[in-house]
Amino acid sequence: MLGLIIGGVIVVILLVILMLVVSSFNRFKTLKNGAESTLAQIKVALKKRLDMITQLVDTTKSYANYEKETLAGVTEMRSRVGKVTAPKDLGDIGTQSRKILDNIIAVMEAYPDLKAQENVKELMKAIQDIETEVSRHRYVYNNIVQEYNTKTEVIPSNIVANLFNFKRLDYLEFEEEISERPDTSW
Repeated sequence: MLGLIIGGVIVVILLVILMLVVSSFNRFKTLKNGAESTLAQIKVALKKRLDMITQLVDTTKSYANYEKETLAGVTEMRSRVGKVTAPKDLGDIGTQSRKILDNIIAVMEAYPDLKAQENVKELMKAIQDIETEVSRHRYVYNNIVQEYNTKTEVIPSNIVANLFNFKRLDYLEFEEEISERPDTSW
């Protein structure tokens, strides 16, 4: 009888451990899928931003002497967004597109008539909305990554992480240099 009780206790303990492992595994998968989904949403928002920057470049061409490189750079970045797999690469594209946008804003400040055009106002409002969307998605992504990475480091979920080879995820950072005035010598 004692052997049966001990066997029952061992079975219950094994079932609890199995449930904890399955629960932890599922949480890792949920977080990883959430991070990938949010990263995809950021890609879409960055593509929208680059499309609108292209429209702004076209609109401001008559007011400033642009080099073809600006438009070519935006087009090249737009094609790279879809191919990005690492958050760092996406952050680099976000930073580069932000610099181009800052340059366009500086040109607009130099040409008040351009700034007053209705289509430019609408594009700038849409870009601001996308900036907010990118910021929101980046915040969500980084929160998911923080929880995921924490789970890879704390007991007992770190055991499951090591067992199933769940590696730390990279945070998404856009290196924005807001202290410098944009270079407008295109």
